[in-house]
Amino acid sequence: MTESNQHNPPLLHDYTHLLNQLPPVRDRGVNVKRQRAFDGRGETEVMEECELPLVDLCGLWSEDVEERDSCASEICKASAEWGFFQIVNHGISLELLRKMRMKQVKLFKASFETKAASGLLDNSYRWGNKTATCPNQLSWCEAFHVPLTKISDDSCYGEFNSLREVMQEYAGEMQELAKSIAKVLVTNMGVKRGLWEDECNASTCFLRLNRYPPCPISPEVFGLVPHTDSDFLTILHQDEHVGGLQLMKDSKWVAVKPNPDALVVNIGDLFQAWSNDVYKSVEHKVTVNKEAERHSIAYFLCPSYESFIGCCEEESSIYKNFTFGEYRSQIQRDVKDYGHKVGLPRFLVSN
Repeated sequence: MTESNQHNPPLLHDYTHLLNQLPPVRDRGVNVKRQRAFDGRGETEVMEECELPLVDLCGLWSEDVEERDSCASEICKASAEWGFFQIVNHGISLELLRKMRMKQVKLFKASFETKAASGLLDNSYRWGNKTATCPNQLSWCEAFHVPLTKISDDSCYGEFNSLREVMQEYAGEMQELAKSIAKVLVTNMGVKRGLWEDECNASTCFLRLNRYPPCPISPEVFGLVPHTDSDFLTILHQDEHVGGLQLMKDSKWVAVKPNPDALVVNIGDLFQAWSNDVYKSVEHKVTVNKEAERHSIAYFLCPSYESFIGCCEEESSIYKNFTFGEYRSQIQRDVKDYGHKVGLPRFLVSN
């Protein structure tokens, strides 16, 4: 079997040996209310599609104290109970989101050779998973994982220079929105200032432009393998029509219903450690679609690699102090040695 389009990465060709390890195809009717998914640890039942907690951020900008407090309470409750929530009236114009999506789609329609060899966006192009040794470690996707420091660099864009202005505006808006939400979470813990105020700036944060090509092989292939995010928080502009995002809730996979008017926010490992497990960094994944491609854009709020991630309640902390650089290095070692991320359990005081 060959790739169907010249702009697709050679996933079928390069990962045939892994895909041949998939279990036999069974009945996977698309109209069933409950499906089963292979997550590398056996089969788990997937719940019906549902909606995440929805927070209207109008209250956050209100002059009314009660409205601000109510909105902040919703954000903190969702961060503690779900680790995920959706936001509307977030201050980022739908026109900017639309423009960014159009530029993103155009970028990914370039040939695979152009994307992989031209040095686009600081050589940030990546696809699949070159270290995968079994199907549950393979991600059926391609992406540009771009440091914000490179977004204003003309030399990174080549023939796609028209993307620069839109991407700069988009990154700036996401930066301010992420810091506003982070401030709410920090204040809720009784802390006046947070690490993010000094350390999480354009020199440390990232944008990731994702594309999940149609997968003709099996719905048991991951678009993005189950994982938690290794940052403070993530803001996701997901596909308005093609679903695929799932998260772990009450030991079951929950399929997130796309909301064309909302952005998705999720807590990362660093906020879970900093809050002493008050806020939850929840495992999530992306599933594939046999016929439709899917696009999304994720903004990651990160500190510098030298920043210490100490608990806001240091005397009762369940985690050791560690730097973001140490955390990233440990993740990389674990992925190399075991094929998957271990994450926060590595840094428990009990260990």
